[in-house]
Amino acid sequence: MVVSGLVAAGALTGAGTAAAEETTQTQGGATATIGGLKVYGTAVIHDRTAGDQQVSAGLFEMSVDGGGTLQTYCVDLHNPTQRDARYHETPWSGTSLGANKDAGKIRWILENSYPQVNDLAALAAKAGVQGGLTEQDAAAGTQVAIWRYSDGADVDAVDPQAERLADYLQKSAADVAEPKASLTLDPPAVSGHPGELVGPVTVHTNAAGVTLTPPTDAATTGVRIVGKDGKPLTAAADGSQVFFDVPEDAPAGSAELTVQASTTVPVGRAFASESRSQTQILAGSSESTVSATASASWAKQGAIPALSAARNCAKSGVDITAANQGDEAFTFSLMGADYEIPARESHTVTIPLQEDQPYDFTITGPNGLDQRFTGILDCKTQGSVSSGDAVQILSEPSPATVGGTADGTNLAATGGSSTTPLIAGVAIGFVVIGGAALVVVRKKEEAQARTRG
Repeated sequence: MVVSGLVAAGALTGAGTAAAEETTQTQGGATATIGGLKVYGTAVIHDRTAGDQQVSAGLFEMSVDGGGTLQTYCVDLHNPTQRDARYHETPWSGTSLGANKDAGKIRWILENSYPQVNDLAALAAKAGVQGGLTEQDAAAGTQVAIWRYSDGADVDAVDPQAERLADYLQKSAADVAEPKASLTLDPPAVSGHPGELVGPVTVHTNAAGVTLTPPTDAATTGVRIVGKDGKPLTAAADGSQVFFDVPEDAPAGSAELTVQASTTVPVGRAFASESRSQTQILAGSSESTVSATASASWAKQGAIPALSAARNCAKSGVDITAANQGDEAFTFSLMGADYEIPARESHTVTIPLQEDQPYDFTITGPNGLDQRFTGILDCKTQGSVSSGDAVQILSEPSPATVGGTADGTNLAATGGSSTTPLIAGVAIGFVVIGGAALVVVRKKEEAQARTRG
């Protein structure tokens, strides 16, 4: 088994090679850069081992690529926030919320507190807060209530008004379903034959409409984006089905469709970062730019795989889905096991990974297929995998982060830093690689011994 990259845990291989196209597991929606805490107060975490420790608690602000602003709360208390970390809208299943039975209660808190409820006098009256609430009180109290459900933390707001709000929100919270994505394409990858409509790809969005950008080389290849009636499309709406119209004489190849819209992202959507910066959950959104992509591949005969990937925190791994619309089976090997996707069928393979483990999988196949999936598995809150002096946390409030200093420095007594999970993941990757290599060598030696015998 060939392993590419320092943090690779395995490879999917088929027939043929080409320059790998790298794909991260974004499933559409908003992409943004975090700018730090904007409205916040102070909270105290009670820990039997580490003692009482203060943290800043409140609203973060993010700037959306293409325009727009997001307000978020943290749902990973003990993990540092990296300065200028980039985040992408993520389903709960791809974060710690996916395995959290109280995730729906967090969404209720978001919908029934600040900033969704910006009438602070009414919020104070409902919560029984004497003396009213400032914005700082409201943000701190809301964040504290969220941490009690997201991290199971023993945490209190320092300000009495904020603490009273936190208690009210925690006790009143009811289970609410996960909100739908602002924009996704389903499936994100399709395949078929030249001379037919390849698809469909269904648009799911809360926007009034989306714009469709055809493949960059459409003028050369003749590939068009059309509806099921074969007529060209430049715009679509929620529920629309779009297809890739591939000319009958087109050689084997692939193309990508980009869909974009302007909308408010639904409250309660999760935002994750590839840099392992703490997971966020959306509390408010301006009109923001959202986008998604879908790919199509085609060939006249043989296996024609279409590949996509998504984190599956319930199974502690990454789901790789291979759909084969060809007339022959698509075969590949994964971590010593062989898989076969029959013609006209689709199967999903879950690759189990350790928490915080970086991964780098390359799938090669017919017609120059060489697709690479990279990322890091971040499915648990830091408190669920760390304890004692390994917890990364603020010793003093800072407006720029929760869980680290303003410049991202970790204040844990161990002297570790935000790169610790990455280093640990690399180490795990090397262990996996080394183990696989030993197995291969041992089998080879045994085979040689039998031959000599």
